[in-house]
Amino acid sequence: MEEIISKEEFEELMKTEGEVRGVAFQTETNFVLEKKGKDVLKKLEDEMARLGHPYSNIKAMEFYPLGLLIVALTIIKKLLNFTDEDFQEMGKFEAKSSLIIRISMKYFVSLDRIVKEVPKMWRKYYSIGDFQITGLNKEKKEAVMKIENFDLHPILCQVFIGYFTSLIKMITKSDQITCEKTECSGESNECHQFYIKL
Repeated sequence: MEEIISKEEFEELMKTEGEVRGVAFQTETNFVLEKKGKDVLKKLEDEMARLGHPYSNIKAMEFYPLGLLIVALTIIKKLLNFTDEDFQEMGKFEAKSSLIIRISMKYFVSLDRIVKEVPKMWRKYYSIGDFQITGLNKEKKEAVMKIENFDLHPILCQVFIGYFTSLIKMITKSDQITCEKTECSGESNECHQFYIKL
């Protein structure tokens, strides 16, 4: 089988710090299956197995290296020629299909409650990074989401844009939500800011 990602690229991506729950990998496979079918999903699974990390071993609530998630997203990008918009769609799909989100929806009765509860949810998914919602302005219908102490790969950034957009849409019941990345912390790439228009 022709390799999609080289050993060198794999090793470099695996240097990414932190861990993520296995459910993120399951969401990826479900998204690829729904959008592209079984044959394409098998190519993704075969490539992950070739790299020594078969999807069949991944458990939803276990933690796995964040670098491995970036590897899987990179394979998807190369295999399917995914654009930023495709990865944003993946993020929207993840928010809509997330068991953790569905269980937590009962807490999201107001925007103020979202500001309080969503940062706690971050740790249910990621072992690193600090998430907060700042600059909530109900009159201007805007908010800022910030992730600090997290080396955010550009592909994952696009997934987050889709995820945040979908999450806020589900909570506010509005179809007018937009999200865009507005800030990075320069060379360190460890602070990321997203502007949400409500």
